[in-house]
Amino acid sequence: MPDTPQPEVLQAIVSKVFRIEQVVTGDERQFLVLYRGNLYSEDSEAAYDRLAAELLPFEITPLFRLVKGRQEVILVKGVRRPTMGSLTVNIVMFILTVLSVLFAGAWYDYRGPVPDSDLELVMAILPHIWQGWPFAVSLLSILLAHEFGHYFAGRHHRTAVSLPYFIPFPVSTLGTMGAFINMKEVPRNKRVLFDIGIAGPLAGLVVAIPVLIIGLLNSPIGEVQDSVHQTADGVSYTLSYDDGLEGNSLLYLGLKYAIKQELLPAPDNYGDTPALYYWARFMLTGQPIPIGGRDVHLDSVAWAGWAGLLVTFLNLIPAGQLDGGHILYAVFDRRVRIVPTLIIIALIIMGFFWRGWFIWAALIFLLGRAHAEPLDQITRLDPRRKALAALTLFIFILVLTPIPFSVY
Repeated sequence: MPDTPQPEVLQAIVSKVFRIEQVVTGDERQFLVLYRGNLYSEDSEAAYDRLAAELLPFEITPLFRLVKGRQEVILVKGVRRPTMGSLTVNIVMFILTVLSVLFAGAWYDYRGPVPDSDLELVMAILPHIWQGWPFAVSLLSILLAHEFGHYFAGRHHRTAVSLPYFIPFPVSTLGTMGAFINMKEVPRNKRVLFDIGIAGPLAGLVVAIPVLIIGLLNSPIGEVQDSVHQTADGVSYTLSYDDGLEGNSLLYLGLKYAIKQELLPAPDNYGDTPALYYWARFMLTGQPIPIGGRDVHLDSVAWAGWAGLLVTFLNLIPAGQLDGGHILYAVFDRRVRIVPTLIIIALIIMGFFWRGWFIWAALIFLLGRAHAEPLDQITRLDPRRKALAALTLFIFILVLTPIPFSVY
């Protein structure tokens, strides 16, 4: 590592972009020097890039901060040079996820006698695992679009990000717990953080909506029963997964209505309950289960499309390291510290209607309250990104699914 330049040399470099009013010498373990003042140019993004380039040969990283309305430039020793590492783990996890999702698709489409044990069920489905390919292709296309949305946004901004890590979840409803990428370096500014955060949900949604539409077009409407039975050659057949209803969002309800020309799942009758009250209660609590009513029986492609909407919603929750948390921080900075706490409280309340929210509340409490803080915190979002943030809030409302799944 090169020797640290003399203070007058550093000051001369910084003064090319920053009008210095006060100098504070620091401890090398925290920072080298702090300058208070103002940037000469309103283009803080270009000013940061110029200063970072001039300090790079000295292995020094500049930080731009805005403290009580006053601009600061902080110089810290060291430059992070991320390494991409081996792709072996990415490839192995993806292959395992493909197999796990194939099994989930074959399980979803299974029509046969219910075995006496879970092991017998697994053995009954394994020979037909390749029949799960429509579900696997549909769901993995959505997840790949989502993760590579993040990846290519990072590459566009010259920010090092890993390739996606897929998480297999064998013998489960979807066969996977999703995927994630690692940002291997701190984003330069809020615009970069915003673009990387928003690119994934938007890219995934662009794929999820047509997948869902295709699936709904091929999914019949039938009666909501305790179980779905079929008969072949006098043998009683039943679905092998638990009976239940997938959760509803405004977007999902709207797509079902556009394709099937009715709000589903529809109760046998509303009785004395006003329709608006019924739907508000059903959306928020998942009750009452409309046994005897009508609903679309999703084929595996539609099921994958619905899961894509749910993944978009979960990632847009505005907390911590979730995509929604990155977007929220990029728009409002530290002024939204209270939001993760409010989200946790809301999830705990919702957990009394769907227990899975208790787990999400715990995860956000333990892991999701910290934000990724860019190197340059002076550069703010431009009007185009602010408009895109407003659109994302609208999308979040459309895909919000208070009760992801109701088992009965």
